[in-house]
Amino acid sequence: MNLDCARKVTEPLARAFVDAGHSLYLVGGSVRDAILGIKSDDLDFTTSARPDQIESILKGLGGPMWDMGRDFGTIGTILRSKDEEWKVEITTFRADAYEPGSRKPMVRFGDRIDEDLIRRDFTINAMAVNLADGSFVDPYRGQVDLAEGVLRTPSTPEVSFSDDPLRMMRAARFAARFSFRPVPEIIAAMMNMTERLRIVSAERIRDEFSKLLLCDTPRVGVNILVRTGLSDIFLPELAAMKLEIDEHHHHKDVYEHSLTVLDQAIALEKSRNHSPDIVNRLAALLHDIGKPKTKRLESGGKVSFHHHDVVGAKMARKRLTELKYPKDVVESVAELIFLHLRFHGYGEGQWTDSAVRRYVRDAGPELERLHILTRSDCTTRIRAKADRLRRAYEELEWRIDELAAQEEIDSIRPDLDGNQIMEILGIGPGRDVGAAYSFLLERRLDRGPVTAEEATAELLAWWAERFR
Repeated sequence: MNLDCARKVTEPLARAFVDAGHSLYLVGGSVRDAILGIKSDDLDFTTSARPDQIESILKGLGGPMWDMGRDFGTIGTILRSKDEEWKVEITTFRADAYEPGSRKPMVRFGDRIDEDLIRRDFTINAMAVNLADGSFVDPYRGQVDLAEGVLRTPSTPEVSFSDDPLRMMRAARFAARFSFRPVPEIIAAMMNMTERLRIVSAERIRDEFSKLLLCDTPRVGVNILVRTGLSDIFLPELAAMKLEIDEHHHHKDVYEHSLTVLDQAIALEKSRNHSPDIVNRLAALLHDIGKPKTKRLESGGKVSFHHHDVVGAKMARKRLTELKYPKDVVESVAELIFLHLRFHGYGEGQWTDSAVRRYVRDAGPELERLHILTRSDCTTRIRAKADRLRRAYEELEWRIDELAAQEEIDSIRPDLDGNQIMEILGIGPGRDVGAAYSFLLERRLDRGPVTAEEATAELLAWWAERFR
């Protein structure tokens, strides 16, 4: 965001507030991003005006408004300038604080900008620009910390994190997003105050964790969550993986392997021109969470994790549901975890048409995500094995494309539908129709599409054999 560009919006907004007898400051992430040269269509302001007064002033500017944040002092609007559109949120000077045991912050409105800034989460977000005179307000040296890549709090970390415990998770996200170094006092407070996170709602924790995972390099932030013990509060399976050595990758534990898979999944998203995808990233991070529960010591000292795909899918479904992820996200992640070993079950030899069809059928709408997860899951340092697996998967994708050009491989169905089956066999709805449908589907997977006449002959032969 360029402040000069934004001035076309901020100048009339500032005049409206000043004329009404109130101060108005551009604040927080908007100032930080402007200094960093990060483009943004969102502008955050803070003001001495109370919510009703903010609403009255904004009405005079004619844009649409929303007030879902009114209880927290926030009124939002859309302001336009020629071809540009800006999402604007204006909040009364305030301080959020949690009552012990409460999940919702209580709000105290203030009258001065310094009262507001000291209650901000980090110094890099505790900078403001006075829109009345253009003066820069930075009482906690946020600009210096921004330049030095340091993450610290305006007040003590204990006070900041008590006001809003979610800030501990936000510290991990900012460390990942901006490559900032949290000062030791922040890490110490996070380690000492992990239990405080329990008062934060699952929805807010989910949203903050998702923002972290959707960063370009979330590994640093995930490591901070695990190291400080914060992840134990909402996703204890992460730290549990840190103790489990993967039998296929003796050079690192399952936790480190999972972070590598996450890194590689992000790289594949970019190379395949996909937008950041929370399903891909959750599946990459959690694909092996079933290993701790399925660890077995076999003869000869070998360790096995049989059925960790099945167990892991159930664990992920339960945990993500508790975190209030949408049902479609939960089911997609669970399905990918359930399927992530499917490729290895086919071996590394020549892919037959039947095997390709079954792989596509099993993956269904998650095929592209399964491609990304399966490719990312190859982290072996044995170069020959890595090359062999890569070639095998490239052959699979090539065979899928080849077969898709010949038939509708992405929507495989029997050559006869249920109504045709009932008409040919002279039966009504029931289990026999389902059995016949399954038979024809298996035949379709085995040998590809055939004519209706051929399918009818196969169905009648199966039916006759069934009642011999």
